[in-house]
Amino acid sequence: MRILVTNDDGIEAPGLCALADALGALGEVWCVAPDRERSAVSRAVTMSRPLRATALGPRRIAVDGTPTDCVYLALHRLLPAPPELVASGINRGPNVGDDVSYSGTVAAAAEASMTGLPAFAISLDDRGDHGDYGPAARFAVAIGRILADRGMPDRSFLNVNVPGSGASEPLRYAMTSLGRRCYPQEVEQRLDPRGRPYYWIGGSNPGVCEDLPGSDGNALARGVVSITPLKTDATAGDQLDLVGAWPIEGFEREA
Repeated sequence: MRILVTNDDGIEAPGLCALADALGALGEVWCVAPDRERSAVSRAVTMSRPLRATALGPRRIAVDGTPTDCVYLALHRLLPAPPELVASGINRGPNVGDDVSYSGTVAAAAEASMTGLPAFAISLDDRGDHGDYGPAARFAVAIGRILADRGMPDRSFLNVNVPGSGASEPLRYAMTSLGRRCYPQEVEQRLDPRGRPYYWIGGSNPGVCEDLPGSDGNALARGVVSITPLKTDATAGDQLDLVGAWPIEGFEREA
C-alpha cells in the first residue's frame, strides 16, 4: 500500500516524522510537506507564483507552498501512482471545533478526500516542543489500517485529536461532533525601526467556549481521543427553506 503523509508544521516537524515512521508498518510511505511551518493557512492554493519541490531523500519531498499545494502536487505530479491512504499530521496542538476552518493539517485531508481517497488528519493536544507523539502515532496506524480497508463516503474524512501527556493508556476514543472554540481576538501593534506600525494576529492559545457533551473538546478534556467525521460539502441544508422563504424585492424565486 502506498501512503501519502503531509502536515502544516513543516517537513522537519517531529510529528510528521513520528507519523511517517509509524505508518511504515502499513506500506510504502511518501512524505510531501511544506518546507516550513504553514499553520492556519486553511485550504489556500498557491496560484500567483510557481511552486518548487525539493527532494530531501527517498520518498521525502519539501514544497514551498501550503499543505493543500503539497497534496495536489503529490497526487497529480510527484508520486509515481496515486496513494491508497492520505494522513496529515501529527499536528502540534489540537484541531478541534472552529479550528478546522483555519487548520492546514485538516485542509490537507480535505483535499485528499475530494479526489475520493480515504484520508485523516491527526493532532496532539500538546503545544510543547518536546511532546510525546508515540501514542498518537500508534493510534494513527490503527485508524489508517481500518480506513484503507473500509474507505470513507464520498468527500468525507476523519479529524482525530489525541490527548497530550498524562492521558491514561491504553487510549480510549469517542465519536464526536465539532465543538466551539474561543479565540482571544488579540491584535498586537508594534513599530518597526522606521516607526511604521505592523501587527501580530493571535496572542494566547484559544480555549473551549462551551463544554458541549459529545464534542471533540469535551473528549480531549476527559483524556479521550476524539474522532470526528467531516465532509467538504458545507451546505447548510437546514437553512434552505428558511432563506428560501425570504422575499427578495424585485426578483422572483424559481418555482
